[in-house]
Amino acid sequence: MKNNICSFIGHRTINENEELKSKLNKIIEKLIVCENVDTFLFGSKSRFNSLCLELVTELKEKYPHIKRVYVRAEYPYISEHYKNYLLKNYEDTYYPEKIINSGRATYVERNYEMIDNSQFCIVYYDKENVPITRKSGTKIALDYAIKKQKHIIVLPTEMTNLQLLY
Repeated sequence: MKNNICSFIGHRTINENEELKSKLNKIIEKLIVCENVDTFLFGSKSRFNSLCLELVTELKEKYPHIKRVYVRAEYPYISEHYKNYLLKNYEDTYYPEKIINSGRATYVERNYEMIDNSQFCIVYYDKENVPITRKSGTKIALDYAIKKQKHIIVLPTEMTNLQLLY
């Protein structure tokens, strides 16, 4: 199952422009067509995740079989009403049991879960815009994905260990 899954992780704020959108769109479509990726995992609290959700949603019109899954870092138990609200934009949502009681590390642990369940990771990491007062959650996730030997595409710098895309 992991072979057909891609996760998105990135900064809360990004340098959003048409070039980035175009690159992302091409990468996502190549993953669908060339690597048979059919499931995309999304977190929250980041403009990068929101942009990727918009692009995958647009591609879903062309590739209706793809699935969007929201991996929650908040609200382990949700009402049917909230679940139905989320399912307007996603095909599924879940809260990883192993992150219950993670405290301040909840988002880091959620990102680990997404990476563990993916073969491909698209990461928006801009070292010029990392927090000064704390370690970047995106950098923590990127280091973890490297350690786990995932296929990683890093934007906006176009670093990749997945040669087929460039």
